[in-house]
Amino acid sequence: MGGNIRAGAIGVVLAAALAAGGGLTTVHLMDAGHGAADNTVAKPTPTATGKASAESFAASLTGTPEVAAVPHVAVMPAHKSQATGKPSTAKSLPGSAANSTAPAASQPAGGQPPSQSAAPPPSGSAACAHPQYVTSDPNGMWNQAPYFVANDAWNVSAYKVSQTLYACSSANWYVVATMDNSKGDGAVKTFPNSHRDFDSEPRISSFNSITSTFAESGPGRGIYEDAYDIWLNGIGGDGATEVMIWTDNHGQTPSGSVQGTVTLGGRSYTVWKTTGNYIAFVPSTNFTSASMDLLAFFKWIMSKGWIADSSTLGQVDYGVELVSTNGAPATFSFSNFAVNAS
Repeated sequence: MGGNIRAGAIGVVLAAALAAGGGLTTVHLMDAGHGAADNTVAKPTPTATGKASAESFAASLTGTPEVAAVPHVAVMPAHKSQATGKPSTAKSLPGSAANSTAPAASQPAGGQPPSQSAAPPPSGSAACAHPQYVTSDPNGMWNQAPYFVANDAWNVSAYKVSQTLYACSSANWYVVATMDNSKGDGAVKTFPNSHRDFDSEPRISSFNSITSTFAESGPGRGIYEDAYDIWLNGIGGDGATEVMIWTDNHGQTPSGSVQGTVTLGGRSYTVWKTTGNYIAFVPSTNFTSASMDLLAFFKWIMSKGWIADSSTLGQVDYGVELVSTNGAPATFSFSNFAVNAS
């Protein structure tokens, strides 16, 4: 697993971005016992275009309440070192609109119209050769509803971190990040991701199928894991359950303790769980692409009595939790991400 320990329980950053007009509301919350509350709020900056786009999109959702018009971003807590037991500081830097670019017709939260300087570096992803959205804003997010692509550099204020996200679509994007673990605390600093929201949070039992596809590639050095981060029974906050399915692990260990093993979709996983509402599936063998039967995971968790049969689905994220790139720029690429539910 490696010597850098990822521990702690659930603290949450929630962000709600107006649907296409550049408005942003960010609320940072930390659970009791994991640091003082951070009540930073980024005030919305709606535009006439954004309001019209939001209303138009909302109107198009009639009859499809499970599709989200407005994103909700929930990310991992401050992690504590197993050696010290002390949580690292988790605060989000205020975003800089000047660092975000996107097409004028679909501006992201905190974004600006595109500029000629927003070209990708030579080490970009072959799957995303011509990005439509570029941001270095820690809170940068591209609205591709019901999907959202987020830079999600949520825990960088106490560390030296640079990260830029380049997106061609919600399915095809990459990040170039630089950070290290010089403090030795094993803290996750960013979780760049693409996610699909289920705005009405339907009951899991109402679905016949919930599947997802993904493909990713990374440098294979540093400390990180590629993973699904799934929210049930709410997105963060009291009563919500966070389910992670790790797919490509490089030196990370989940929170909690081992509960046993299970084979799902032909793969064997070690299951970790905290005394709170955090569950992680860690594969015995890393894999970098797959078609996942997410409903099978949810049903298995229900069979253990860890969530109620009436549990709901709020959000499915896929991305990479980054601890270190050994202090050198590293590229993490993602393609073929989709979530299908019926």
